[in-house]
Amino acid sequence: MPEVEQWFADQAAIVVGATGGIGSMIVRELARRGAAVRMIARRADALAALAGELTDSGAGAEYRVVDVRDREALTSAISAWGMASILVNAAGMNRPGPMDALSAEDYDALLDTNVSAVYWASRAFVRARRERGAAGSIVNISSQMGHVGGEGRIAYCASKHAVEGLTKAMAVELAGEGWRVNSIAPTFVETELTAEFLSDPASREYVVSSIPSGRLASAQEVAAAVAFIASDLSASTTGTSLLIDGGWVAK
Repeated sequence: MPEVEQWFADQAAIVVGATGGIGSMIVRELARRGAAVRMIARRADALAALAGELTDSGAGAEYRVVDVRDREALTSAISAWGMASILVNAAGMNRPGPMDALSAEDYDALLDTNVSAVYWASRAFVRARRERGAAGSIVNISSQMGHVGGEGRIAYCASKHAVEGLTKAMAVELAGEGWRVNSIAPTFVETELTAEFLSDPASREYVVSSIPSGRLASAQEVAAAVAFIASDLSASTTGTSLLIDGGWVAK
């Protein structure tokens, strides 16, 4: 890895949703900045490959295979890593479509993944840190759709607005104990989650033309923002949503 400032030397960071396009880049950036990473995701093969990549580069890496909708397994994994001082909630999903076509199964899966998992993971992390008499930093991966509406994205927008509300409420409730809780809200990034939508020329044109900067965000840009807001460089920042959106929400 190229030498960079070690913002997280002697710290451990938990990343939930570690194998996604954004999550895996966050893992790499935190490791590059000196953190020992603790990874949670559903795909055992992807986790093993990522852990191998990190250990080969000299970084500390552990992982657990967990479906974030399994509350007991998720909270158990988080609780076991109480030595970590950073939690990044990066698991997410989307099942777009018009309001009257969204199935109950899709709605429940989306809210369970995007909202409930954030809450239960964060609560387990806070409890584990309190047992050690320590605080920490929580970073929730939200979306620009947590600040605006989007056609065909009613449930997704609802989930991301909920994440923004959770972030603010947790920040206020925990600030007196020294905690910081923030969110990162990206625009469209090319990942597995967006690949099908962005493969349609009309959809891609709509997205790019809606971003004042004229381009998608990159997973690396999101990861860099996570590292910054999780670090002591932003020690006075809590309850904030950092938009990585090329100006979409500013319009």
